[in-house]
Amino acid sequence: MKTPKRIEPLVEDGLVDEVIRPLMSGKEAAVYVVRCGQELRCAKVYKEANKRGFRQAAEYQEGRKVRNSRDARAMAKGSKYGRKGQEDAWQNAEVGALFRLANANVRVPKPYDFLEGVLLMELVTDGEGGVAPRLNDVDLLPEDAREFHAFMIQEIVKMLCAGLVHGDLSEFNVLLGPEGPVIIDLPQAVDAAGNNHAFKMLERDVGNMAAYFGQFAPELRYSKFAKEMWALYEAGELTPDSVLTGEFDDPEDSADVDAVMREIKAALAEEARRQALLNADDDSADEPPPPPWMQ
Repeated sequence: MKTPKRIEPLVEDGLVDEVIRPLMSGKEAAVYVVRCGQELRCAKVYKEANKRGFRQAAEYQEGRKVRNSRDARAMAKGSKYGRKGQEDAWQNAEVGALFRLANANVRVPKPYDFLEGVLLMELVTDGEGGVAPRLNDVDLLPEDAREFHAFMIQEIVKMLCAGLVHGDLSEFNVLLGPEGPVIIDLPQAVDAAGNNHAFKMLERDVGNMAAYFGQFAPELRYSKFAKEMWALYEAGELTPDSVLTGEFDDPEDSADVDAVMREIKAALAEEARRQALLNADDDSADEPPPPPWMQ
């Protein structure tokens, strides 16, 4: 097929030899099967902001590092340079998360390179030459559901030990490869320690897994893995090999006033920071810095 314009720089640099076919087009990117030497890989081409359906919610961006105060001011003002910076940061979040999680032995597609808004990574197959299906496209036996659920919980634990929460985990962004589930789509990944919404997102991710696998093994719907792993994480006792039970005793007083106050203070501090940036003079150069994942 004709090489999409966005992939042409990868062909020119010798990273891609041929574009085989489109694989899928989603709310934030289009993915193509490409040939790199003797291997088939996939190229994820991120869509521009005005052509993308997914909104960069503030709760996902909280805690992400910005290279300098100039960039932060530009993003807060919504200038052309600031919008470009937000796009770069959004894309770099997935690239950085993939490399970070692959190094932590989390089952994600292996990333190879990132150039001009195109992420080149492993093509996950079904073991028979076809592309691996998403979890939502398969039916499972109860014993398989229990096995895969246990595996996913352990992968979520390893992610948390690496300091990340997926933030949008569901049966729609987990592939089923020949060796089991593979986690994909990570631009929403958040810093577990730096984001005040991290536990809420972790609880949602774990809940989505329990709801999906619970269709085939109903007892999984009543597990409390998120609270259990988060308690260990906060205590500094969570490790990639932690054995969880899925049980957790909530304190009798369910109203955590201190947590509510921390949320309020964090929101006020963020608003004060934003206002300060808006009022600051922007007298820096316009040349954008290299992306954070390359530094």
